[in-house]
Amino acid sequence: MCTLQLSDLIYRPSLHRRPIFRQCHPTSVFLTPPKNTKTKTLKSPKKFKIYQSLVDKQSPVKNSTVDMNKLVEFLYEDLPHLFDDQGINRTAYDDYVKYRDPITKHDSIDGYLFNIAMLKQLFRPNFQLHWAKQTGPYEITTRWTVVMKFILLPWKPELFLTGTSVMGVNPKTNKFNSHVDYWDSIQNNDYFSLEGLFEIIKQLRIYKTPDLETPSYQILRRTAAYEVRKYDPFIVVETEGNNLAGNRGFNDVAGYIFGKNATTEKIPMTTPVFTQAFDAENSKVSIQIVLPSDKSLSSLPAPSKEGISLRKMEGGIAAAIKFSGKPTDDVVREKEKQLRSSLIRDGLKPRSGCMLARYNDPGRTWKFIMRNEVLIWLEDFKLD
Repeated sequence: MCTLQLSDLIYRPSLHRRPIFRQCHPTSVFLTPPKNTKTKTLKSPKKFKIYQSLVDKQSPVKNSTVDMNKLVEFLYEDLPHLFDDQGINRTAYDDYVKYRDPITKHDSIDGYLFNIAMLKQLFRPNFQLHWAKQTGPYEITTRWTVVMKFILLPWKPELFLTGTSVMGVNPKTNKFNSHVDYWDSIQNNDYFSLEGLFEIIKQLRIYKTPDLETPSYQILRRTAAYEVRKYDPFIVVETEGNNLAGNRGFNDVAGYIFGKNATTEKIPMTTPVFTQAFDAENSKVSIQIVLPSDKSLSSLPAPSKEGISLRKMEGGIAAAIKFSGKPTDDVVREKEKQLRSSLIRDGLKPRSGCMLARYNDPGRTWKFIMRNEVLIWLEDFKLD
């Protein structure tokens, strides 16, 4: 089950530090241009006109009373209400707010609020603000995660978006007058982005996830190639396996939760089943079943069969790649190779070894809707 609990890793930037203003930021757009200023039109006729940012092109207004630190604090308090019943504070925005994301645009506060209301009805969004900080004289950038469930489809797929928003401030009114979203998972964030539309469509496909408890995690970043997650600690019952895609040892660990333990206690089933390789050569493999989160090492019965043990996984930051079909050993190794290559390309530090997560009973699930994942734990990950 994906949860949105604030991670210790994600911290609020200190407002006492001196902000760093950028000389030229290509995403600083949509502030109202001064009179007689020529607008720059992109070559493609399908793209909208972009005004060069006052943040980068104009010096701070003399005698401006804008308190940017106060506005940053306001966003920390206000944005968490973006999709709840309270909603955001309309009075903090100009009547003409230029809003853009890769597939949506509005030019008024009414359109901006209509878009929020529509998303609430169709997707039941869960929004988390990771941080907000000043990035220009009249510019604040935020980082966020949104989890949405599309309720119109029978299987109610979950959609995940992570990214940043650049919010412009009108120095004359002390109110926000622009909001531009940038998604981590696409390259072309200009409206209208076909890449952005396809990103939404591809997340509507069916992955069958059983209605069972899963380890709790939070998605920190979602790229086109993988997700970065923060896992809470969890406990597993494990024994030695033969290879990442193998099943040797599964009956032994399954027997433990079905009552073959010191007290014959039956323990609820969870998902997924993990197989973990501890080194690059996969010379040592463990097959694991996750135990319910309300259990502790002290409350769990001891295994009654030799070779079975209980272990607390400390959690941490992991990158995950999802795929369907039967997870053969060759497929798993190829997915691990792809994931590791993507992580190194993006400057992240993957650990040795990997984990395969299998969510479905292969005898009762069609291959094309099976949910499998390869995970690699990361070192020293920081969210910007």
